Amino acid sequence: MAHEEEIKEMPERRLVLIGGRRDGKSSSANTILGEERFESGRTRTAQSEVRHGIVGGRNLVVVDTPGWKSSPSLSEIPERDKQQFKLYASKCPPGPHAFVLVIPTDSRFSFKQKKTLQEHMTLLGEQAWRYSMVLFTFGDYLDNNTIEQHIEREGEALTWLIEKCQNRYHVLNNEDKNNSSQVTQLMEKIDEMVDDNDNRFYVLDNHTFHNIEKKQEEVAQKAEERSRRALEQREQMKMIVSEMEPIQQLRIILLGSRFVGKTCVGNTILGIKENDEGRTTLSEVLQGSVGRTDIIIVDTPGWQKAFLACDTPEMIKDRMLQSMFKCLPGPHVFLLVIDADASFNTRHLDAATSHVELFGEGVWKHTLVVFTRADWQGSHAIEEYIESEGKALQSLVERCWNRYHVLDKMNKDNGTRVDELLEKITLTLAGNGRRHFQPDQMMMEALMEREKKVENAAKLRSQLKATRVDKGSAQNLKELRILILGEKMSGKTTAANCLLRSNVFPTNDECLAREAQVAGRQVTVVDTPGWYSEAQCTWAQDREIVRGLSLSPEGVHAVLFVISLDFKFTKANQETLEDHIKLFGDSVWNHTMVLFTNVDTLADRPLEEYIEREHRALQWLVDKCGNKYHCLNVAETSNIRQHDQLFEKIEEMSAKNQGRLFRADIKDIHPRIDEKFQKKKIKDTVQHLIEQQCRSRELELLKGFKEKLEKLHQDIKEIVPAPVALSTGFKAKVKKKSVLSDIEQEIEELNKSIFKLMHLRRNSMDLISSLSGSTQGMDDDLKCLSTLQISTNQDSQLTLDFSESSR
Repeated sequence: MAHEEEIKEMPERRLVLIGGRRDGKSSSANTILGEERFESGRTRTAQSEVRHGIVGGRNLVVVDTPGWKSSPSLSEIPERDKQQFKLYASKCPPGPHAFVLVIPTDSRFSFKQKKTLQEHMTLLGEQAWRYSMVLFTFGDYLDNNTIEQHIEREGEALTWLIEKCQNRYHVLNNEDKNNSSQVTQLMEKIDEMVDDNDNRFYVLDNHTFHNIEKKQEEVAQKAEERSRRALEQREQMKMIVSEMEPIQQLRIILLGSRFVGKTCVGNTILGIKENDEGRTTLSEVLQGSVGRTDIIIVDTPGWQKAFLACDTPEMIKDRMLQSMFKCLPGPHVFLLVIDADASFNTRHLDAATSHVELFGEGVWKHTLVVFTRADWQGSHAIEEYIESEGKALQSLVERCWNRYHVLDKMNKDNGTRVDELLEKITLTLAGNGRRHFQPDQMMMEALMEREKKVENAAKLRSQLKATRVDKGSAQNLKELRILILGEKMSGKTTAANCLLRSNVFPTNDECLAREAQVAGRQVTVVDTPGWYSEAQCTWAQDREIVRGLSLSPEGVHAVLFVISLDFKFTKANQETLEDHIKLFGDSVWNHTMVLFTNVDTLADRPLEEYIEREHRALQWLVDKCGNKYHCLNVAETSNIRQHDQLFEKIEEMSAKNQGRLFRADIKDIHPRIDEKFQKKKIKDTVQHLIEQQCRSRELELLKGFKEKLEKLHQDIKEIVPAPVALSTGFKAKVKKKSVLSDIEQEIEELNKSIFKLMHLRRNSMDLISSLSGSTQGMDDDLKCLSTLQISTNQDSQLTLDFSESSR
C-alpha cells in the first residue's frame, strides 16, 4: 500500500467515463482500477460516483456516470439529466484530464448513435473534444479482427467519431481481468493526450456551475412545497374515506403514449410477474384482486409521443374509447402514465391533453398521473422531476388536482408502492363522491354505428379486387425493379431493407440502389430520401428524390408509396404526396401501389377496416393506385410468404402494363421542379406582402390610438384644476395621479408594440425583396401584388382591396 507522501508525488490522472446505457462503463472503470469498485452488470448507474486508486504509478480518479438512453435530440432528455451531465466534470476537481467515450463493439455505431453522442457533447462545449478519447468495450467480440478493421467496417459514423477525438482510441476486454497490459497501454495513451494538451484539463466555468446549483436549489424548494401540499391533501381526504364503506371493486383505465410502461403498471398493481414489454394494440382487460378489493384494469393502445389526437389513426382512438365499455358502468379512475426517464414539454402536454379529453367532459376529475422508470432518477424525489421539467408537466399534474404517484418495476418496495397507489385511487374516488366516470351514451352508440359502417365498407373494398388482369395471365418475372417513395417516419428505409431481407440501406438523405436474390427473383430496390410537409421541402431534396430513377436506367416495375399505419394520413399528407408525384408525370400512377408498414397496429383486424375508418385522403390514395396495396411486417424478414404476395401483385400490375416499365427522363423532370419552386416563391411573396400590409395597417391603428391617449393625457392635466378644497383635494390629486400614470404606462406599451411592428415590417420588406429578386419573369405580378390594399370593414375585419392592383 502506497503511503500518503508517495501518493502525493505521483502524477494524478482524472477520468470521466461517459456513454450509453449498458455499454460497459462501470465494468471498464473496474478494469482500469484493477478491482470491483463500481457496481456493474444488471445494476444501473443512477447517479455519478467517484473512486480513487493507484494504477501504474499514477494517482487515478475515476468518475462513473449514468448512461444516456438512445435519443436523437436533447429535447427528449429530462432537464435535470442535462444539468447533471454538465456537472460531471466537477466531480473530480479541478477538472478531468480525459472524457472517456465508451463505445461497445458488439453493436453498430449508427448515425443515430452518432447524433445522440454529438448532442450530449454539445452540453460540454466544443473544448471537451480536446480532452476526449474513445474506449471500445467488449473486446472479446472482435475475435481475430483488429480494432482498426472494426472501425473501417463500421463506416462513416464511427470514422467521424475517431477523427473528432484526433485518432485517440483504445479497446478493453473486461472479461480478461488478468491482462494488465491493456490497462497499461490505455494509461500511456491518456498520458500522451495530457502531454499534447500541455498538462491542461477540462474546466467547467464557475458561472455555469453556480447557475446550475442555484436552479437545483430552487427546484428542491419547490419540490418540497409540492410534496407537502400533496401530503396535506391526502390527510384531508383520509378523514372523508374513514367514514366510507370499504370499496369492493375498483375499475381502472390505463392511458399514455407508446413505450411508457402502461402494461407494466397494470401487471405491477395485480402482482403479475410477466415482463411484457410488447405493444398494446387493443383495449385489453386484466383482472385480479389486492387484499379484499377486486381490480379490473383496462390497458389501452398508446399514442405516438408528442403527436396530437388529430394525428392519431381513427382505429387507435376508437380502441381507446372502447375501453370505457369494457369496465361498465364506467371507470373509477384513469391512470395517465408518464415516463420519468424522458423530457415532458409543451408538445407532450398538448398530446396528452388532446387524447385524454377524447373521453369527454369531467375526465380530469377522475385522472391520476403515474410516473414510471423513476429508478433512473436515483435518490432524487419525483417532485424534483416535476419541478425541473417546467410549466408543461406542472400544468398536467395540476389538471389532475396534484394527484400523482411513482411506480416502477425495478423497485423492490413495489408492494408498499401499490398499496399507496390504491389508497390514492380511493381518495380520488372519495373526492368525487364515490361516483365513477360516466361514459357518454351517445358516444357509445356512435362508436357501435361506426363499427358497422366500417365493417360493411371494408367487405366491399376487399371484394373489389384491384383492377387487375387474371392471375393466370401474370408471368413470374425473373427480375423486379422497385422505387420506394414516402415521408420521413413512414418506415420507408426499414421496408426497403425488409424487401431485400438485409440491412443494406442506412438512414440518410441520398438515393441508393441495392439488389438481392429474394423469393426466386433478382430484386433491385431504390430507396429515396423521405419528405416532411410541403413547407419543409427543398429544391435540392426534390432533385435528389427524382434522381432515384437514374439508378435504374431501364425503368421500374413498381413505385411503392410507403404509409405507416401508426400515423394519420391527412389532406395535408395527400397534397404533399401529390406535389411530389406530379414531378414524375401522370403515367406514374399506372405503376403505383401503397405499401403499409407497422402492421401490428391492425392487431386482428383486416387492413381494409383501417382504410375505411381513416380520413378520405387515404381512401383517395388507395383508389388512385387502382386499389392496389399491401401490408408488410418489417419485423418478420424471414416470412418469405409476404414477399411472394407483394411480388405477385407487382407482376399482375406489370402484366396489366403489358410488361412496360415506368421510365421518366430526368431532363423533363428538372424543369417541373424549377417551376414548382418558382410558384412556391410567388406564394411566399404573396403571403409576406399580405403580412406586411397587415402590419402596416396595425401600425397605423396603434399610432392613431397612441395620439388619442397622448391628447387625453394632456386634457386631463388641463381640465383638473390645481387648487382643490382641503376636504377633497387629497383624494382628487391621488385619483388624477393614478389615471395619468395608467395612461403613461399604456403609451409606453404602445411604443414597444410600434417599435416591434416596425422591425417586423422591415424584415418582411427585406424578405420580399430577396424573394422577388430571385424570381425571374414575375416582376409585373409582384408589382401588382405590392399595391394590394388591406383595410377593415364595419365589423373591424381585415379585407383585401384589389381595385388599385387591377390592370
